[in-house]
Amino acid sequence: MGLESSIVILGFFSFCGGLIDAAVGGGGLVQVPALLHALPQYSLATVFGTNKFAVLAGNFSSIFTYLKRIKIVWKLMLPTMASAFIFAFLGALSVSLIPRRLMEYVVFIILIVMASYTFIKKDLGRFSSDMHCGKREILLGIFFGGVIGFYDGVFGPGSGSLLLFIFVRFFGFDFLNASASAKLVNLGTFSAALLFFIPSGNVLWTIGGVVAVCNIAGSLTGVFLALRFGSGFIRKFFLILLLFLIGRMGISIFL
Repeated sequence: MGLESSIVILGFFSFCGGLIDAAVGGGGLVQVPALLHALPQYSLATVFGTNKFAVLAGNFSSIFTYLKRIKIVWKLMLPTMASAFIFAFLGALSVSLIPRRLMEYVVFIILIVMASYTFIKKDLGRFSSDMHCGKREILLGIFFGGVIGFYDGVFGPGSGSLLLFIFVRFFGFDFLNASASAKLVNLGTFSAALLFFIPSGNVLWTIGGVVAVCNIAGSLTGVFLALRFGSGFIRKFFLILLLFLIGRMGISIFL
């Protein structure tokens, strides 16, 4: 397969990854394998660095669109974002100390629990409750931001979907608000990762630029669909994505 064909295919999967990520998170499970296939001659660090650059660009584009329509609970989000940034940085420092296989098993179980709970609770995330954002909620935000940030620094796939579920289940957000809030937290985790990848020369700027443009196009499409069809659409999309993630991780773990 020629370079031009590889770039076209990579662009297509980057568009799909951006669309999925903007709506429900987890787009990296589509985009990273495509990058690994298209760039077999490069190290994992270079693939991950190029991916983080692209998804950060896509995240920025989707955030600005969401902010025009969604009321963000900044009192909760700012400490959560700060915690996620710090712990994503620490996670990257610890990446060689934590067994990757252990993380895969833990996340695999969490995904099954999330899918089961979301399927059983039919009204989960359909409506947003009037949440009182006191000290308890802020501390919970800092805790969850730290946990997901650390996970994103160490491993990464599905962090946006985990955040979406947390905002719906523990803070009473509807799926639409939760999706926008998850994007904000991911800005911190992606930026922290790039603090490692850019200085070490692990970003392919030309290919990353092409992937970023396609990712942005997909992100804008995903936001449009989310805003157009609302929380019910995101809930269904979220369940489909969880089933895909469970299947994909199950194959990588057990086969």
